[in-house]
Amino acid sequence: MSTITRNALQSSYPPKEHKDFNANQPKTIRLYPLSNYTFGTKENQPEEDPSVHARLERLREHYQEHGMRRTCEGILVCHEHNHPHILMLQIANAFFKLPGDYLKPEEDEIEGFKARLNERLAPVGSQFSGEGVNDEWQIGDTLAQWWRPNFETFMYPFIPAHATRPKECKKLYFIQLPASKVLSVPKNMKLLAVPLFELYDNTQRYGPQLSAIPHLLSRYNFEFMDESGNVVAITPGTGPKGSAPQTQVLTGGDQDTPATMNGDTQ
Repeated sequence: MSTITRNALQSSYPPKEHKDFNANQPKTIRLYPLSNYTFGTKENQPEEDPSVHARLERLREHYQEHGMRRTCEGILVCHEHNHPHILMLQIANAFFKLPGDYLKPEEDEIEGFKARLNERLAPVGSQFSGEGVNDEWQIGDTLAQWWRPNFETFMYPFIPAHATRPKECKKLYFIQLPASKVLSVPKNMKLLAVPLFELYDNTQRYGPQLSAIPHLLSRYNFEFMDESGNVVAITPGTGPKGSAPQTQVLTGGDQDTPATMNGDTQ
């Protein structure tokens, strides 16, 4: 009996047979365990702007010179206890952000996005070596587009009717993580692994963009892999029993300081 079948039959009552219900689904995504990845730190990357006002003023200057700003961020997914977790950054023990940033005016979208991911997450120098260090980012589907209609903090998942010239568009991409990879974050940031159930309907803590991620990922089916590369659970279904998933600080920041909970408003 296969591992997948065993997991589906853990209950003393076998599941009911049902008709196939996978029409027009996108491809099934393989998720690898958090333990497959190596995490480190690198030099600080201070924020460019000392205040929200300064950030919006820089946006205004960018718009006047180059037009709408293009921002790319990545949804990096792994699993712990067969439940999807999102890798995200926490800055100043307060604000949560996905890896990525705005593109330079002259940059190609995908190549520029890869450069931003490397700035945030790639190891530097000889800090690490071996398989998984220099693997190129696999940029997947665009899962969401958020629009900033004016020079203000609010962004929307649509262009308001009165806005004909949005000032910024932020695209969220699905990033397919390989079986293993080395990730390093600036020392002034934390890298967190946040379970989907923690994000769901939690706008007060994470803001509207991050709390919408479970909705964005619901279009996919997942295969959950173990450290040896075997499929141990699939969607739908459950895997082996274990500890309840929870947000984990992977590296960076002052890990002894409790996190305050404010969503990203950038």
